[in-house]
Parts: sequence; structure tokens; C-alpha cells
Amino acid sequence: MNQQSLLVNEPLLSRRHDLDWLRLIAIIILLFFHTGMWFNTWGWHVKNNETTTSFQYWMVWSHYFRMPLLLFISGAGTYMALGKRTPAQFRRERFRKLFIPLVFGMLVIVPPQIYYEHIKEYNSYWDFYKTVFNFVPYPKGSLSWHHLWFILYLFLYSWLALPLLTYLRSDRSGKFKQAVFAVLSSPAGLLLVPSALMLLSQIILRPFFPEETHDLVRDWAYFTFYFSFFVFGILCYSNSNLWNAIGQNRKYLLSSLLFSLIPFYMCYFSFRELITLPWSTATVETVFDVTAIFVSWFTVITIIAYGQHYLNKPHRWLSIANEGLYPFYILHQTVIIAIGYYIVQLPWGIAAKYWVISFLTLISCVGFYLLLIRPFNVMRFLFGMKPKRARIERELKLENVDQGR
Repeated sequence: MNQQSLLVNEPLLSRRHDLDWLRLIAIIILLFFHTGMWFNTWGWHVKNNETTTSFQYWMVWSHYFRMPLLLFISGAGTYMALGKRTPAQFRRERFRKLFIPLVFGMLVIVPPQIYYEHIKEYNSYWDFYKTVFNFVPYPKGSLSWHHLWFILYLFLYSWLALPLLTYLRSDRSGKFKQAVFAVLSSPAGLLLVPSALMLLSQIILRPFFPEETHDLVRDWAYFTFYFSFFVFGILCYSNSNLWNAIGQNRKYLLSSLLFSLIPFYMCYFSFRELITLPWSTATVETVFDVTAIFVSWFTVITIIAYGQHYLNKPHRWLSIANEGLYPFYILHQTVIIAIGYYIVQLPWGIAAKYWVISFLTLISCVGFYLLLIRPFNVMRFLFGMKPKRARIERELKLENVDQGR
């Protein structure tokens, strides 16, 4: 095997601090995004009496990259998680880390969100909570995964991608990795090939699963769209040359992203009647939907590129924060709704309510994690974390690796 083949096959063995930082940033974006749902004009479980369209100008863009970014990072993280595990060990690890928290979340974490949505219909929370065990799916009933759909998708994606993960970890994948590198290493390939495949999947699926259909059916189009980011996270991270090419092409990626935002926002401003385009409403909607797919991928890959260039640096608090992000994600939307329900009833302006809900949620989730989850193995298990002994051993291992550099 020649030197180029060896380089293409070389995995990224050291810990990527940039992915840890980007995961943290993505979760913080989620916090501010979901707080904003109280106040924009989009439909949500609960709303402030006064709403505004101003939130939507930044939320519409973040809507198209916040979860794809997390899924791309999760794809890379899943490749790392396979490690030296056998497929059976990997499935058990995914079951413990993803399925257990999903079930726990549906029975304990999510129900308060539904309660506050229908609070006037019940005498108390316990009066409501009994309805969860009727096992009638939301919105007709009280059983839902709400924001935990992300965990469900990760669980399914991990199992679906296991053959690919196993293959990429084997010596047989050399030619395949070289072919992927040849296609994706240039700026044009890196930008257009993944986004074109995503667009094709939506052209095929969305006519069968339109917006008007039931969520559980409509999810098949979104399931495939999000799966694409997960798979490309795996492919990019499994190949060090391809990963490096992403960072080296960051300026091209950023330029393309900024250019793609022009038609994206032109169409959106047309929806808001701030500008007039010489197209029919149907044409504007089609252009927006197509552009949004490119904007999603362009934004994610640009963030990854600049992250690996500027953020691949350790910090003494990063490992602690990174460990708590998963419980934070599980908790955050419920806490936003629980706190927000009482804050929005105060005679304050939207800005004051928004920032108070955001920071009280941040403080509350961090407090829950530090005081009620992190110290106790039972809670760690329910929130998909490793037991305390395993955590300590991992931190010592990481410390030894860092000292050896």
C-alpha cells in the first residue's frame, strides 16, 4: 500500500476538542432557540400573549443548522464510540446510552411540558400525570418524546449505520475511503455532492410525506434528511485527509455559505412581505425549500471547518461541561417551559422575559446536573452517563494522554 493510501486510511485517533467545543455551542444555541419559541409567531406547545416576528430572522437560519450540526458531530462521535467494541458491545452501549434515557424521558421529563400546555384542564400535576399511562400518543394523549426525538433518531441511526461503521474500521475500506476522498476533498465536491444527495432524497420523499400529514408519517422525509448529516459525520471523521481538507477549504466554504444565504433570506423576506419577488408564491416556496437544504449543509460544514482550525484546544473545564451536555439537553426544554410559564405572566417586555427565562434555565439545568445527576450512579444511568468509577478512569486516561503530548 502506498503512502497516500496509508494517509487516507489513517483514522483520527486523538480526542477532538473542537467537536467538544462545537457540541457545547450547539447546545447553547438550542437553549436560546427554544426560549425564543415562547415569543415568535411559529406554533409551539406554549406561547407568550405577545409575540414578535423579530426573533424569526435569526431563528429561521438556526432552525436549518442547529440539529444537523449536532447530528454531524454525533456521527463523528459514534465512529469514535465504536472503537474496539464488537458490534454486540456497541449495540448494548447504544441501548444503555440512548434507549434508557429516551424511555425515562418520555415518562418523567417530557410530561411536564404537556401538563403546562393543558394546565387549565387539570386540578394538579398528579391528576394529569395519571393520563400518561393511558399510553395515548400526543397530541390526543399525554405520551410523547417531544424534543427527545433526537435521542430516538440517534438510537436508530446508530443501529442502521453499524455495518458502515464496522466496514470503515476494517482494513477492507481503503479503496472506498480513497474514492470518498477523491470526490469530497475539493471545495466543489465537499459543498455540492452531500447537499445534492440530500436534495434528491427530499425530492423523492416529500411528495409522499408532505407537511400536512401526521408527524409520525412526515418524519420519514426528515428522518432521511437528518440521517444524511449523521452519515457524513461518520465519513468525514473516519478519514484524516478528508477531515483536514475541510479545514483547509474553510474560506471557500464560508464564501459559499454567505452566497447561499442571499436567496434564502430573499425568499424569507418575501414571505414576510418585506420585499416583492417576480415569482408566484409556489415558486418562492420551492426556491426557499431547495436553498434551505444547501444552507443547512453549507452552514454545518463551514462551522466544522472553522471549529477544527480555531477550537481544537483543551480546557480544564471542557471535559466536565461536555459530560453534562447530554443531561442538559434532556432537561432543557422542560425547564424552559416550566420556568417560562410563570415568567410570561409577569408584566414585562419580551426582551426581559426572554433573557430571564434563558438564564434561569441555564442555571437550573446546571444545578440539576451538578447536585442531582452527576453524583449518583442511578441518576447517571437514567440519563445515559457512565458510572462514576468509569468517569474517573476516563478522566485520568485523558489527563495522561494530554501530558504525553
